[in-house]
Amino acid sequence: MAIFAGGCFWCMEPPYDKLDGVIRTTSGYSGGEKPNPTYKEVSSGRSGHIEVVEVVYDPAVVSYEKLLHVFWRNIDPVRANAQFCDVGPQYRSAIFYGNESERERAEASKAELEASGRLHLPIATEILEAAPFYPAESYHQDYYLKNPARYAYYRWGCGRDQRLKEIWGDEAGGH
Repeated sequence: MAIFAGGCFWCMEPPYDKLDGVIRTTSGYSGGEKPNPTYKEVSSGRSGHIEVVEVVYDPAVVSYEKLLHVFWRNIDPVRANAQFCDVGPQYRSAIFYGNESERERAEASKAELEASGRLHLPIATEILEAAPFYPAESYHQDYYLKNPARYAYYRWGCGRDQRLKEIWGDEAGGH
């Protein structure tokens, strides 16, 4: 299992759902103190939680490194406390590691990206020890499948795809 925060969790499910070896994704919250927070509490920006996606995967089919590759290419790594049009600490980008090996690989992927020269500002993405994961309300799960028109409009209106293309070019999305 891996947990990634890349802004609005609706937008972080599809890139992982497309990967062979991913068993399921779940939108949720992590990083705060209160158990079982609600969307209203998290969206206030005062709960300490971050919108995240939990990725359950088969490591015999897809590597953690591939999950990291997809993560980076679906976020704006230089935005602090925001992703695209969503602003506030609940939308910051982060990689939650579950063990020392994941921490080392996450740190290495961040260092590799910093050394690449692709980004012209410091990377704001945090690498954090895994905290309890709380699934989001059911209406948030698979939002892109349940509400394809609204989801597409949200991505367009938020400028997500345009900014990803600016940063990553043909690598946007990570596939």
